[in-house]
Amino acid sequence: MSAATPYVPPIADYAFLYREAFGRDIVAAASGGAITADDAVEIIAGAGEFATEVLAPLDRAGDRIGARLENGEVHLPDGFADAYQALIEAGWVSATAPESAGGDGLPESIGAGLGEIWNGSNMAFALCWMLSAGAIHALDAAASDELRETYLTKLVSGEWTGTMNLTEPEAGSDLGAIRTTATPREDGTYAISGQKIFITWGDHDVAENIVHLVLARTPGAPDGAKGLSLFVAPRTLVNADGSLGARNRVETVAIEHKIGIHASPTCVLSYEDATGYLVGELHGGLAGMFVMMNSARVGMGHQATGISDRAYQGAADYAAGRLQGTVQDRPAGTPIAEHPDVRRILRSMSSQVFAMRALAVHVGDLFDRAHDDADLLPMAELFVPILKGWTSEEALRVTSDGIQVYGGMGFVEETGAAQHYRDARIIPIYEGTTAIQSNDLIGRKVLRDGGSTVGALFAQIDETIAALRAAEGAVAVRVADRLARAVDAARRATDALLAFGPGRDASAVSVPYLMLLGTLAGGWMHALAVVAVAAHTEPAEADAARLTDADFYAAHHLARVHALAETVAAGEIA
Repeated sequence: MSAATPYVPPIADYAFLYREAFGRDIVAAASGGAITADDAVEIIAGAGEFATEVLAPLDRAGDRIGARLENGEVHLPDGFADAYQALIEAGWVSATAPESAGGDGLPESIGAGLGEIWNGSNMAFALCWMLSAGAIHALDAAASDELRETYLTKLVSGEWTGTMNLTEPEAGSDLGAIRTTATPREDGTYAISGQKIFITWGDHDVAENIVHLVLARTPGAPDGAKGLSLFVAPRTLVNADGSLGARNRVETVAIEHKIGIHASPTCVLSYEDATGYLVGELHGGLAGMFVMMNSARVGMGHQATGISDRAYQGAADYAAGRLQGTVQDRPAGTPIAEHPDVRRILRSMSSQVFAMRALAVHVGDLFDRAHDDADLLPMAELFVPILKGWTSEEALRVTSDGIQVYGGMGFVEETGAAQHYRDARIIPIYEGTTAIQSNDLIGRKVLRDGGSTVGALFAQIDETIAALRAAEGAVAVRVADRLARAVDAARRATDALLAFGPGRDASAVSVPYLMLLGTLAGGWMHALAVVAVAAHTEPAEADAARLTDADFYAAHHLARVHALAETVAAGEIA
C-alpha cells in the first residue's frame, strides 16, 4: 500500500461474521446477551478509526527508521510513544484482558477483529500489544496474589508492557536446552543469569517499565523442559509502595537487524544476577509459558490476516488505477484490474483473506463458548496450530501476490508492497515454526484421540454441505460439490495418518496435513457465508462479492486439498 493509500478497516466483514455467517449472533450467544453483535461492530469501528488515524500513518516511517539502540537504550521512531499512550488511554489494552485479571473481558471473537486491525494498520507496533496480552494471560493463570497486585494490574492498564523470554543462542526452539539459571536467595527472590535472544519488544521507550517473563533452570532441577521454572524479571525493580526503584540487572546487548518489522525492537538481553520472582510452581514453568505461547499463536493468526488484508488493499487500489496494455474484451483505458490474470490474483487474495478472517473469528467463538461448555475445548485447541500455521504460510502467498500485481513497482520500496512481504516472512517462524505447529497438531490433537476431534470437524462440515445443497443458486451447488470432495480427501488423508501412527512417516507429512486442514477450513468458512447469503430475502450490497469469493476459493484453493491428501498418504519418502 502506498503512503497515499489509507488503511481501510474491514468493518462490514466483521458485521457479517458476528451477525450472520455462523447462523446466529455469536457475540450475544457467547456473552449471554451481555454484549451483542451490534455492540461488537461499534467496537470494531472504533478500533478501525483509531488504527486509521493513529497507527497506520506510523507504519511506513517505522519501517524506514526502525528501532535503534543508543548507549544501551532502545528508542522507537518518533510518534510511537505517543501512539502507545493513546492506545492505553483509549482502553484498548484492557479491553480484551480477562475480567479475572481486571480487564474488560471482551469476547475472543472481538479480540480477533481487534488483533487483525492493529496488525493490518501497523504490524510492528501491534506486537507490543500482542506480547503484553500473552503475559497477562500467563500471570492471570499462575501468579501469586502479590505478583498480580504488583505486575498484572500494571500490564492490564497498559502502563507497563510484557515480554516472553524463551529463546537462547544454543537453544532455539528446543526449550529443554535452556541454560539460563535462577538461583534462590534468602529473601525469596531469585538471581537470574543468562542470555535470551529474539525478545520481541524486549526494550523500548514507550512505557515506563517492562515485565519480562523468563524461563530459567534452578539448581538441581531435572534435565530438559521438565526442569524449567517461570519468573517475572522487571526491567526496573518495584519498591514496596509500588513506585519504581533501581534498574534491574537486565542489559540490552543488541537489537537484531531484521528483514522486516523494523520498528519492533527484537532484543538480545543479558541477565547478570537479575532479580526475579517465581511464577507458579517450581519446575512448572512450561505450563505457565504455554498459556502465553498459545495466546501468541492465536494472535499470529490475527497478524497473518491483518498483513494479508493490507497487502490486498494496496494491490487492489493500485490495480484499479494503473493503465497498462490492452485489456482483453474491455474498452480502451481499462485499468489492469480487469486483466484476467490480475483479476485472478486479486480474487485469490480476497478469498484467502476472508477465509483467514472468518476462521479466526470462529476459533475465538469456540474459546468463548468453551468457558461454559468444556466439551468445545478440544475443537478450539485443534484449531490453534491450524490457525497459526496455515494463516502464516498463506500470508506469504498473499503478500507475494500483492507484489506481483504491482509488477516491477512492487519490487521497489516506494509502494510499500515489499514491506508487507518482508513483515509477513517472520510469521511462520516465531512462536513455533510451522513444523512445530504441525507436530503439535498430529501428536496432541489427532493421533492422541484417534482422530475423534478432527472427525467431529468433518461431521460439522458435512452439515454445512447439506445446508448448501438445500440452498438455491448455482454457486451453492458448485461449492457444495467441491467441498464434499475435499472433505472426503481429508478423511482419506486422516486415515493414512492414523495408520502411520507416531513416527517419521507422520512427522514427515505433518506440515502438508496442517495445510490441508487449514485449506479445508477456509473452504468451510466460505460455505457458511454462502448459506448465510442464501437466507437473504433481499440481496445485500456485498452478497455478489461474497458468492464470487466463495466460488473462486472452492475452485482454486480447495483443489489443493486433493494434492495435499496424496502427499500425506505417501508418508516419508527416503
